[in-house]
Amino acid sequence: CLSQILMSVPQGPTIAERTKCASTYVVPSHASVFRGIKSGASSAWCSPGFQLAANNYTCVDINECDASNQCAQQCYNILGSFICQCNQGYELSSDRLNCEDIDECRTSSYLCQYQCVNEPGKFSCMCPQGYQVVRSRTCQDINECETTNECREDEMCWNYHGGFRCYPRNPCQDPYVLASENRCVCPVSNTMCRDLPQSIVYKYMSIRSDRSVPSDIFQIQATTIYANTINTFRIKSGNENGEFYLRQTSPVSAMLVLVKSLTGPREYIVDLEMLTVSSIGTFRTSSVLRLTIIVGPFSF
Repeated sequence: CLSQILMSVPQGPTIAERTKCASTYVVPSHASVFRGIKSGASSAWCSPGFQLAANNYTCVDINECDASNQCAQQCYNILGSFICQCNQGYELSSDRLNCEDIDECRTSSYLCQYQCVNEPGKFSCMCPQGYQVVRSRTCQDINECETTNECREDEMCWNYHGGFRCYPRNPCQDPYVLASENRCVCPVSNTMCRDLPQSIVYKYMSIRSDRSVPSDIFQIQATTIYANTINTFRIKSGNENGEFYLRQTSPVSAMLVLVKSLTGPREYIVDLEMLTVSSIGTFRTSSVLRLTIIVGPFSF
């Protein structure tokens, strides 16, 4: 008998043909080799990832995802093999089968405005006391004066970045008396008032820690304007370390400027004085705006 082996590569897997006398045997796609020919029958095996079909003639793909599925999370069958993939928040380990948690907090320091907490397959953001998480990552101040307001009836609640404080509704100290909300006057009938400011107005403001400088933060404005007078403005007290500067912006107003960055939590009480003198020197008076500046503990 005449034996012949023919090899060809069509548009696909290799096919080998073996002809023995009048019989032809075809080793199909993905079959490795003939083991032999006995009694007119052929024996063949398939490449890894394939198995011999029921017809003992062709090779079919083994779906490892259905059969053994060694993947820890997601299995994708491909021709002759399979690949493992991980859920979001995990990465494939070196064995290409198991998944390891990605510590997003370690890989980036900009995920959360305050604190990043790693969790299996994900991360979450936390905010300090006095703040709440918004849009999953940023921190927003909680206005305790609107939510809890633990101040007494004779106190007013002032919210600042990261907390709140209670201040007396009547801040006047002798010899001053309350004239209107947060405004104390010294009666002209009281001889003690002769050398004291005519009035003291109490104001409150809050700023974030480490605010950029220089920065205009508060404007003082004269409420009573006298004819033929000259107004001058100055910081009377509370600026011993030179954190502030008062810039006169008009004959009746001035702007308080922050010139040194402040780190909180801290409270500053700054007295801003307006001195009014008549142009001919026959009249002189002064008033004070007592500004309480609360610096929050954080820059947000």
